[in-house]
Amino acid sequence: MKAFVAGATGQTGRRIVTELVKRGIPVRALVRNLETARQILPPEAELVTGDVLNATSLADAIGDSTVLLCATGAAPGFDPTLPYRVDFEGTKNLVDAAKAKGIEHFVLVTSLCVSNFFHPLNLFWLILVWKKQAEEYLQKSGLTYTIVRPGGLKNEDNSNAIVMESADQLSDGSIPRTKVAQVCVEALFEPASGNKLVEIVAKPDAPQKSFEQLFASVM
Repeated sequence: MKAFVAGATGQTGRRIVTELVKRGIPVRALVRNLETARQILPPEAELVTGDVLNATSLADAIGDSTVLLCATGAAPGFDPTLPYRVDFEGTKNLVDAAKAKGIEHFVLVTSLCVSNFFHPLNLFWLILVWKKQAEEYLQKSGLTYTIVRPGGLKNEDNSNAIVMESADQLSDGSIPRTKVAQVCVEALFEPASGNKLVEIVAKPDAPQKSFEQLFASVM
C-alpha cells in the first residue's frame, strides 16, 4: 500500500499524513509550497507539488500510489467561487485521476450536515452543497470509497469514544482531528468500510468500540 494525500498541509490532512507514517505506510503528500510543507509534515513523507484545481498535474502527482485520501477544503474568504472550485471541482479532478490511475480505495473527508441546505455553513457560498455534490460524484465513480463526515473539528485530542453512524443520522457534536485521521486510515484496512458513508463524532459517555465494530455497525 502507498498513500496519496490531498490537502496534506491542512489541519486534518497533516494528521492523516502523520497517522499513515505511524502505521508504516509510504506517503506521497500533495502540497503547494514545499518550504511550508517541510515545516509541517513528518520527514518520512514524500512531498509532491501540485494543485487539485490543475487536473492535468494530478496523474503525475499520484505516481505509484495505490490509495488516496482527500482532506481538502475551501478556506474562509471573500471569493464566492472557492467552495465550488475546491470542494467540488478539485475533488472531481481527484476522482477522475484516481480512476485513471487504478486507485484501490478513495477516502474523502467532508462534513456533518451536508444534506441540510438551510445549515448556517451554506451562508459561506454553499460550501456544504458543494461537498455533497463531491460525495455524489465519488459514489457514482465506480471507485471503492469511504466518505467520512466529521462533526465540529477540534485541534486538541481527547479520550472520548468515537460514535459512528450512517448518512444523515447525526446533526451535532464534535470530534478531534486526530480521531478523524485515525478513522480515515483505518478505513483502508477494514473491509467493512468499503463503499460506505459514515458520520463521526466523539462523546465521553459512548462505549469504546474497535474500528472493525464501528464500520460493521454502519449499513
